[in-house]
Amino acid sequence: MTQANDTEVTEFFLLGFGGQENFRHVLFIVFLVIYVTSMVGNIGMILLIKADSRLQTPMYFFLQHLAFVDICYTSAITPKMLQNFIVEKKSIPFMGCVVQSLIYATFVTADCYLLVTMAVDRYVVICNPLHYPIVMSRRVCIQLVVGSYVVGSINASIHTGFIFSLSFCKSNIINHFFFDGPPILSLSCSSIKINILLLAVFVGFNLMSTLMVIIFSYIYILGAILKMSSTAGRKKAFSTCASHLTAVTIFYGTLFYMYLQPHSNNSEEKMKVVSTFYSIIIPMLNPLIYSLRNKEVKEALKVIGKKF
Repeated sequence: MTQANDTEVTEFFLLGFGGQENFRHVLFIVFLVIYVTSMVGNIGMILLIKADSRLQTPMYFFLQHLAFVDICYTSAITPKMLQNFIVEKKSIPFMGCVVQSLIYATFVTADCYLLVTMAVDRYVVICNPLHYPIVMSRRVCIQLVVGSYVVGSINASIHTGFIFSLSFCKSNIINHFFFDGPPILSLSCSSIKINILLLAVFVGFNLMSTLMVIIFSYIYILGAILKMSSTAGRKKAFSTCASHLTAVTIFYGTLFYMYLQPHSNNSEEKMKVVSTFYSIIIPMLNPLIYSLRNKEVKEALKVIGKKF
């Protein structure tokens, strides 16, 4: 990849947040606390599910992988961002951009599809409880998880491949805190029409298709719950879906705001804040959502707490 003067691009520079130099130590501490909390929460969730036999169900199998995905995509971004708060040269090597782009896009996409599998799991357990052990067998669960990772890898590989086939002659300074698609495309002196088309088609398809499956799943779930004669049964059914619905609302809400808002109506700094929320804060919130709103997880935590 070369610039207009045929000088090979070996690194990019990340500007980070506007005015961050005045508060960089405060920002470093804040995001370090968020990152550590995220790691502890997600790793703790994985270990808790492995340790408690009552959590060996498809729902928690998917939750385990959701925690793993959260760890991966926030770790692709946050350590480098933390480093840039305390160093003068906020650069990222060319290959570092490639790796960060691949990891981030792979696991964010996988996150979408894992949320879908969890919605389908809730649909089957509530609407077809007698067939649940057969429909959501161990083999099917593994296939759904592997499929999520495969789709994420294909999506990431296509986007990353097309981005790094461009040449950059305008600048190698990225106005963002990580290597994201739109900011890097603005630096290219090549035609980016195909990249914009791919971004619109793939992001649109991934978001809309997964969200539609989730919506239709919950329409059927709601219908099944309303038909229940027992109030206790309704409450139990609602409680099994509450955590997942909360996570879906936060995740998709921020992604749709990020990608479907007209760029002219939102400043670059505002977009950075939204990016921070879904790439750094949401991975911290997910274990809290599933632990605070989930009866089985709270009971498992109590049992583990008594042992220590």
